[in-house]
Amino acid sequence: MTTTMRILTNTLALLLLCFAGSAVAHDARPAYLQIDETTPGDYTLLWRTPVKSGRLLPVALGLPERTQPLSDPITQHLQDSLIERRRIRLATGLAGERIDFNGLQATITDVLVRVQYNDGSQSTALVQPSQPWVEIPQPQSTTGIALSYLRHGVDHILFGFDHLLFVLALLLIVRNTRTLLWTVTAFTLAHSITLTLSTLGVVRLSSIPVESVIALSIVLLATEIIRAREGKPSATARWPWLVAFSFGLLHGFGFAGALNELGLPEGDIPLALFTFNLGVELGQLIFIAIVLGAIALARRFSALDTARRHSLTATTYGIGCLAAFWFCERVVQIF
Repeated sequence: MTTTMRILTNTLALLLLCFAGSAVAHDARPAYLQIDETTPGDYTLLWRTPVKSGRLLPVALGLPERTQPLSDPITQHLQDSLIERRRIRLATGLAGERIDFNGLQATITDVLVRVQYNDGSQSTALVQPSQPWVEIPQPQSTTGIALSYLRHGVDHILFGFDHLLFVLALLLIVRNTRTLLWTVTAFTLAHSITLTLSTLGVVRLSSIPVESVIALSIVLLATEIIRAREGKPSATARWPWLVAFSFGLLHGFGFAGALNELGLPEGDIPLALFTFNLGVELGQLIFIAIVLGAIALARRFSALDTARRHSLTATTYGIGCLAAFWFCERVVQIF
C-alpha cells in the first residue's frame, strides 16, 4: 500500500473514530415487534425494546385507536432488553392499520416488525427513525422477506463500528491490493461459517462474551500494526489472511447474535440466513469500496505525504484505545 493510500485510510479511520466515539458499537441492535394472529381479529403481541449502556430505549408502542386489550401486559426484564407480552383484539383485522413507535425519531435504532397471520402467511417490515411508524402490510411474498433481511444485513455492518474498525485495521497492516483481497475473502469465509452454524443452532455462544473478545481482537490487531511499523516480527503482517480468518470465525458469532435477535421466519430460515449474510457482505464491500475510492482520489495529491508519520500513529492508537474501552465496557456487563 503506497504512502498516500495509507494516509487516506488513516484519515477515514479517524473520521470513523470520531463518529464511533459518540456511539456504542453494535448500536444498530433493533427493537422488535412480533404479532401473531391466533383467531381472526385476535392477536398476541411481543414487544422487545433493547437496553443500551444500561438504559432502556425510550420508544413507546402506539397501537391503533380501535384496539381492544384482552389481557394486561406481562413484562420480562432481560440483561439486554425488556420484553412485553399482551393480547389484543382488532375486529376488522390488522392489515392496513398503523402502529406508531413514539420516540423512535430521537434514536438511531430500527424496529423490525413481523406479522404472522392465522392462515400461515406472514409479512416483515423494517421501521427507521426517519419514519417512526408502520402500516401493517398484507401478507408478504418470499421476495419481500428476502429484501427485508438483506437490508438489515447491510445496516448491521455499516453501523457495527467494531466490525468496521477491524476491517480498517486490516487495511492499515496489509501492504498490497492482492494480499488485501485474500485477507477480505478469508474474513468473509470465516464469519459466514460461524454465522451459519450459530444461526442453525449447531454452535451457540453468549453474545456479551463474544462481543468482548471481538473488541479485544481489535486491540490485538492495533498492537500488531505498531509492531510491524517498528520493524518487529509480526505474524499479522506476514499472514494477514490467516489472522483475518481466525478472528472472522469470532465475528461470525457476533453477526449471528444480531440475526437471532431479529427472529427467523418459520419455514424461511435458509432464505433469511442467506439474505442477511449477503447483506452483511454487501455492506462490507460498500465500506471497502468507499475507502479504496478515496485512496484512488488521494493519489493525485502528493502533498499529503508530509502527514504520513503522525497520521498512522494517531489512527492506530485511536483504534486501540476505542476498542479497549469497548472491551472493558462489555466485560463489566458479564459480571
